[in-house]
Amino acid sequence: MANELILIVEDNPKNLKLVRDTLQVKGYQTIEAETGEEGVRLAHERQPALILMDIQLPGISGIDALHRLRADPGTRAIPVIAVTASAMTQDTKRIMAAGSTATTASRSASGNNWLPCARSWTGHRASPSLLDSRQPSY
Repeated sequence: MANELILIVEDNPKNLKLVRDTLQVKGYQTIEAETGEEGVRLAHERQPALILMDIQLPGISGIDALHRLRADPGTRAIPVIAVTASAMTQDTKRIMAAGSTATTASRSASGNNWLPCARSWTGHRASPSLLDSRQPSY
């Protein structure tokens, strides 16, 4: 649903701009973090409808940030889409095991496969059964 708040955790300014601008054009509100630590803090403070999380981050990795989000009762139900350049099956399994709701391997303007994924998860706080039925990738 448009007008919902999405937290983007991304350290690359060009990728951040692409994702932010695309979401804002579609009517979403966004907040941004450049590190995993800042992402975890903002998720706790602002309770976004969805988190788009890069996996390769300075400081703690996106996977470590996912572990922290899932360990905290205040953030464990927030859907998290892991955005990564890696499409390797082993990486996807590791990301999903950390607690990602879904993964996507593209940020490109021509391949915004993360956008339909984001649309499908906004407005859906994850129940434990929903987290157990996560789709592996988009």
